[in-house]
Amino acid sequence: MLQRAMNTTKGGGLYCELYWGTNLSEAWSYGPEQASVHAAPDEKAPLPLYGFTLPEEPFLLAERTERGWRIHLPPAARMERKVRGDHFATVPESELRQQDGHRSVELAEDTTLRLMEGQLTLVVQGSVVKERVGRLQAKDFGWLIVVSALFLSLPVGFLIAGPTPERQQEANTRALKLAAEKEAERRKALGVDTPLRPLTDTERAQQSDGGTGINVPGYFRVR
Repeated sequence: MLQRAMNTTKGGGLYCELYWGTNLSEAWSYGPEQASVHAAPDEKAPLPLYGFTLPEEPFLLAERTERGWRIHLPPAARMERKVRGDHFATVPESELRQQDGHRSVELAEDTTLRLMEGQLTLVVQGSVVKERVGRLQAKDFGWLIVVSALFLSLPVGFLIAGPTPERQQEANTRALKLAAEKEAERRKALGVDTPLRPLTDTERAQQSDGGTGINVPGYFRVR
């Protein structure tokens, strides 16, 4: 069970990732209000941790300090540390804290710890969450009411200033006029804007006929 959460405003939360080989298996995030994180091979545990040798269950994996977080190491786990921009490296024994046979290390800002046992790797680092989002204040409710009123007024405004039959007819007339003007410009560009004159009798007589006529019997069929 988690210890009583303490009020923390400066520190951030905790973020953990569990890898099986190179594959990410699970991930957990704990907010800045969390005072400690316990692990156990149990789905109901705050951190369900399987495959690691734990001296007791639940095992205190992380606890908040004035400087951030202190990470308690499982006894059989190997640990490496990485600062942002660097590579993982072994932590010197001089930086480990020994108490009652248990080892622990401080998790500084911009630092990532990697705990390894067998094929499992638990990556622990500070969370980007620094503070819990506060409750809405009176001014926030005021803004919420204003935004809601504006949102609800949009349908009413559309019904009042929306299209009427007269406005729709006027819009259709403008659209037809614009289409006619565009068609006239297109015909002018093609040179077909001048109407054709009718043929004279002389021009009609000069045209060739459609060929010699042939009388076809009534029973004659064509496929």
